Amino acid sequence: MAREIERALAFLVRRRNRSVRSRPSDKSSGDRASFPATVDLRLSNLERQLDEVKGRVNGLLFLLAGAVATQVILKLFG
Repeated sequence: MAREIERALAFLVRRRNRSVRSRPSDKSSGDRASFPATVDLRLSNLERQLDEVKGRVNGLLFLLAGAVATQVILKLFG
């Protein structure tokens, strides 16, 4: 599931970069200039949150692996 989220984020970043390059250079309107900045900020926040979730999931997996290893050792030598 995390891989699918990463692919979706990468797709959005590529699409955003492509649309920014193809956009005309006239940025006289404040709304047109603020929208890409808002999207960039929200995407960077989403990427940071995804990294935090991945770290927490990794921590839980290591905790689970440690608990299983402990139980196996206790069963073997107990």
